[in-house]
Amino acid sequence: MNRNEVIASLAEQYTSTRKFASIEWLVEQRGREIARGQSGHLDADAKTKLPPSPIYRIYSMTKPVVSVMALILIEQGKLRLYDFLPQFDAAFANMRVLLPSGQLSPAERPITVEDLLTHRAGFTYEFISGCHIAALYDAARVTIDGHCSLEEMMKRLAPIPLAFQPGTKWRYSVCVDVLAHVIERAARKPLDELLKTYLFDPLGMTDTAFFVPKAKQSRLLPMYGETDVKALSPIDPPPHELKLADPRSVNEMYPSDLTTFRRGGHGLFSTTDDYARFARMLLDGKAPDGKPILSRKMIEMMRANRLPPEQLPLQIGLQTLPGYGWGLGVRVMIDTGKSLVLTGSGELGWSGAASTYFWVDPAEAMIGVVMTQFFGAMLPMVDDLKTAAYQMLA
Repeated sequence: MNRNEVIASLAEQYTSTRKFASIEWLVEQRGREIARGQSGHLDADAKTKLPPSPIYRIYSMTKPVVSVMALILIEQGKLRLYDFLPQFDAAFANMRVLLPSGQLSPAERPITVEDLLTHRAGFTYEFISGCHIAALYDAARVTIDGHCSLEEMMKRLAPIPLAFQPGTKWRYSVCVDVLAHVIERAARKPLDELLKTYLFDPLGMTDTAFFVPKAKQSRLLPMYGETDVKALSPIDPPPHELKLADPRSVNEMYPSDLTTFRRGGHGLFSTTDDYARFARMLLDGKAPDGKPILSRKMIEMMRANRLPPEQLPLQIGLQTLPGYGWGLGVRVMIDTGKSLVLTGSGELGWSGAASTYFWVDPAEAMIGVVMTQFFGAMLPMVDDLKTAAYQMLA
């Protein structure tokens, strides 16, 4: 088998055995496309053909995009890593920490912008296994209510105590939603407008936004799998079954036609080619026309690990990511000797809850994007495709 056909063969195995309805991928090295393809169908049962340039809910792959927007504002002098969250919203002053014992303790210092970019603010998610404040997020509908505004989301979040003292732990969380709120306050403009001006237009990301216009709705892929965010917990995952998710439940958290919808931790719709344009920019900080999106030095800072050894390995509930540190908005491979998946030193990127994934390997000038729509999958599909991509390198 030709090395270039390995990814296609693996993807076909996953779709033909009904593990995923469809999979799309794009891999480039040094500006040259080395793998691209699609496998599967729009509807796995009806065997309908995939539309041109399918549009995906990318969930947490929204986070790196919004984090880059924060870095742009830092370079503009409108934001600093050491700025305190209460400077932008007084509701987050005088935060308290709820200890596992049930005792409340005052936060020892305010949350900073750096804490938000590095998931060390003390926030959490409803689905984080073993987190003692996760149930409070569930009760307040912090994440799952996509029809409340970003401002309203912050009003629900601010009174909830923190899970730990700011800066002392890494915990995957709503930090980037709070960062989105800070971005809007710092720039005095809505997040969608800022992203369009400073990222989407310069990069040519014409299909990326927080909603899908009516003319593009036919290209939006249906969601498979679960709709409850708590299904992301690896303690007792539901069986992997290729079933269409209830679109009403999907739209509750992630509406596709609400023009006022904005978030930082999820919410963007995108395509494989659009997201590849973003990933490509993370290699050198430049738009296709050569104009800088981020300076070379900011790109270097973004890629640098900011977590001390005692806050590693990265852990989301019971799932660990050995070998990875965390930079300004992205995971960063800092020890390939601990990695359990083929990668390279300095590789960075992130993933989404619907099994979307991207990586950027600066040393190899390599980018990869994998797209599908299965919420809560626990299968190693992305690891298999990523491994196949790396074995293609000469």
